[in-house]
Amino acid sequence: MTQMTSEAGFLSLGQATSRTIVQHSAARGRLQRTLLIHGPAGSGKGAFVDDLLALLLCQAVGGERPCNVCPGCRAARARTHPDLVIGSPERWREDRSTGESIVAAARSWLADSAGAPIVGERRVILVEGVDRANEQTQNSLLKALEEPTSRHMFVLVADEPTRVLPTIRSRSQSLRVGSVPHAELVAWLVDRERLPADQADALARIAGGMAGTAIGYARAPRLVDWRRRTQRELLELMGRGRADRFSSVRELLDDAARIGVEQPSEGEVQVIEDGVRPTGGAQREAALLIVEAWLGLARDLAVAAAGRPQIAAAAALDPELPEIAERIGQPAIGDFIGLLERIRDGLRQNAAPRLALEVAMLSWPTQAPR
Repeated sequence: MTQMTSEAGFLSLGQATSRTIVQHSAARGRLQRTLLIHGPAGSGKGAFVDDLLALLLCQAVGGERPCNVCPGCRAARARTHPDLVIGSPERWREDRSTGESIVAAARSWLADSAGAPIVGERRVILVEGVDRANEQTQNSLLKALEEPTSRHMFVLVADEPTRVLPTIRSRSQSLRVGSVPHAELVAWLVDRERLPADQADALARIAGGMAGTAIGYARAPRLVDWRRRTQRELLELMGRGRADRFSSVRELLDDAARIGVEQPSEGEVQVIEDGVRPTGGAQREAALLIVEAWLGLARDLAVAAAGRPQIAAAAALDPELPEIAERIGQPAIGDFIGLLERIRDGLRQNAAPRLALEVAMLSWPTQAPR
């Protein structure tokens, strides 16, 4: 959630296009009933959604909206507004009755959400992680969207919009949340997180312009340490054989799970304790963390191969990074980046985590040990 402030307007970073669309549409009374906010994990969707909720529930009569000082704005940003209803696949799973399916729980929640506003002119129905809902649940949501009322607004949030039913997407106003301009993100980290300029610059590069990721790194330095440690290990694996690469997969997964940043669902472990290993979704989240760090390293290699090592965040890991990149060559690096992106998509669609990483290890470029 964004910080409380007396400054009017949107408080999230970047997103000039989506921000302009929302503000202009709202000013003209032309906002669609269903908004689909989408963007990669770590892009800052939560902060943008906070802005949007404040805009929709703002009680100010004149001036810029959201005003961020009225009770409506404050309650919206705190997500405690009586006219704000929040659901997600995880909430439906946790709140269901004994023996009740998640689909039935979602239908019941949607029926309850259809009530009249309590204090304002509209009720806002926020569905987080709509792309994680199964097809049956999304079809139940679609039925709710097909029964429009002027007193209800749906705000849907997704990491991957292609996993949302086309029929839902066609009924929604799509608003993308993406990377933030480098200078803007650095300035924000210096001003709000009180980071030295060089450290803010490094974190912004490591995060690839993703505001949520950069802020997460700023507030949890151990994540940066883990990322650098993982990337250093991956560089060293370039000089090792298949057996060493395969054996490292388990260690990498354990290390990623141990930092405890994943969001486990029911029955999953968050950290490794007393010899218990991550299972199911927790291991998948650990694998996704590794793939994101790996993608960062591969992209830095591509940047170095293009003759611009000074802007590669991973250059500090190995002074010979430019030479390594030159030996591998841009075509091979580009092919590997494409493979990692396909593996990432597969992991999001329930591919086996360990097998996915082993496939990546087989294709990770080789160089002679130094």
